[in-house]
Amino acid sequence: MTEVTRVPLQPIAKGSLVKLWLGVLAVVVLAAAIAWWAMPKGLSVDTVVAGEGPAPTAESVVFMDYVGTLEDGTEFDRSPPIQPFPEELGVPQGYPMDLAQMVPGFTEGMLQTREGGIYEIYIPSDQAYGDDPQPGSPIPPGADLTFEVTVYKVLTQEEFEELGMRVQMYMMQQQMEAQAATEGAAPTEGVAPTE
Repeated sequence: MTEVTRVPLQPIAKGSLVKLWLGVLAVVVLAAAIAWWAMPKGLSVDTVVAGEGPAPTAESVVFMDYVGTLEDGTEFDRSPPIQPFPEELGVPQGYPMDLAQMVPGFTEGMLQTREGGIYEIYIPSDQAYGDDPQPGSPIPPGADLTFEVTVYKVLTQEEFEELGMRVQMYMMQQQMEAQAATEGAAPTEGVAPTE
């Protein structure tokens, strides 16, 4: 029979077990922090001012003001200023954006907003333009985008089309009035004054 050599176990010093568990805990926390920092960031919507109106759908037209920036803070886009219309037409403030025509990340982010709110939307490259931005675009390939968005009004496609018809009728009326005023005040060159 083979004899086994016995090795006497030394008693653990006081406090060593606590130090062991603290070391294990530190390694777990460090590993989680590294994993969090290395993980690719997804779409996020931060609320600056909460809106209380309706939330848009993927088919909504949203009147908004927005500023788009790159990761380094360079502004690449801004909503154009809109000439105000008379209040009786009911045209909301802001620039109209058809969410069905936007990049997927912008539409997805807008679905998490509400009328009357201000939001910051972070869109990773794969949900924006990816490695193929539009030719001539100030957006470099693989760029993550951030938009600060103020949501003024959410309309359905039908409501937007109705609003568009009212605006078109108003503009036609303005043109006809301007044309009538021009024709009524036609120059009288070559016509002798009558006495």
